Amino acid sequence: MPKISDKGNQMPPSPIRKLVPYAEAAKKRGVTIFHLNIGQPDIHTPEVMLNAIRNVDLKVVEYSHSAGIESYRKKLAGYYQRNRIMVDWQDIIITTGGSEAIEIGMMACLNPGDEIIVPEPYYANYNGFSTQANVQVKPIPSSIETGFALPPISEFEKAITPKTKAILICNPSNPTGYLYTREELETLKQIVLKHDLFLFADEVYREFCYDGREYVSVMHLSDLDQHVVLMDSISKRYSACGARIGALVSKNKDVMAAALKFAQARLSPPTFGQIAAEAAIDTPQAYFDEVIQEYAARRDYVVEALNKIEGVFCPKPSGAFYCMAQLPVDDADRFCQWLLESFEYRQQTVMLAPASGFYSEPERGKQQVRIAYVLKLESLKNAMECLEEALKVYPGKTSSASIRQSPLTA
Repeated sequence: MPKISDKGNQMPPSPIRKLVPYAEAAKKRGVTIFHLNIGQPDIHTPEVMLNAIRNVDLKVVEYSHSAGIESYRKKLAGYYQRNRIMVDWQDIIITTGGSEAIEIGMMACLNPGDEIIVPEPYYANYNGFSTQANVQVKPIPSSIETGFALPPISEFEKAITPKTKAILICNPSNPTGYLYTREELETLKQIVLKHDLFLFADEVYREFCYDGREYVSVMHLSDLDQHVVLMDSISKRYSACGARIGALVSKNKDVMAAALKFAQARLSPPTFGQIAAEAAIDTPQAYFDEVIQEYAARRDYVVEALNKIEGVFCPKPSGAFYCMAQLPVDDADRFCQWLLESFEYRQQTVMLAPASGFYSEPERGKQQVRIAYVLKLESLKNAMECLEEALKVYPGKTSSASIRQSPLTA
């Protein structure tokens, strides 16, 4: 029997989706599951997008240009310019989701064996993308005690080797919800310029910033035009995850020329998704105002409810729609599986994402979970009640974590 490739063996499974079989079995037993494990919003997709699909009048669904439909790229450039990201439409390649933007960015900028520094915890699929690109992720741990703020510059300096080629950040962050300050980004800028690195920025959650906090893009920083590669997606912005439209954006002409060759190899991004995405740029601001208000209310409720549970600590995020919580459990992977296999409260339970998959060394996330507050408040209230009751009876419960003594909770 022929064997699969080494890369096939090395490719990590999704830590977000690995519990799906247990969830499916629970549903067959009649248990209602509150899905807080995945960033699939329940917010309605803007009507202007859906109407664009409904009203398509094509005789042939053709390939688009490999870089994307020109009219969409021009309209998208206008969107970026309104966000003070001053790019031209030719600085944009449309991709099949933000995932492909990251994959192409890595392959266009890094050689096999090169290293990319990523503050952790980080989006789990960065591990998969780096495996596909044959590059090595070098993690820089951030801490739940500081709310996952940018690690000190000294930690970056220690991690840089002759093979280091890039730094990758997600801002606002998946999985932590942390929003980098301008000062933190300026610190990254100095490291990038000093060591002549690329700065990859996954900014798919830019619309979701709370408490009046300022959104700062790496493209707002001076002197970085040849270093910055921006990755973007419509999935979260317009609650259109299934449209599979992203973008790779850079003013570095060499990067874009190389990226286009990878884009040509996959022919073109999805036509219908691009039609919907182009229409989505006309979404009124009132839509975002309402969505952000809703997410802020969900965040406030979830974080407050979590911190009221004995032994639980959750820093308050400033962006995206995720939070990371430290739980008084022996093993979060085991606990999350137990929630689905062995626990129910009023025929309900909750599905969480164990944090081990968001760390390069799973042990660092052994007592943490990521929670996506993407459900309506009533469902979140039921979910938090389930979690509180579960922690009362979980066989592997530990004493209250020392993290509760963090200055953040003082």
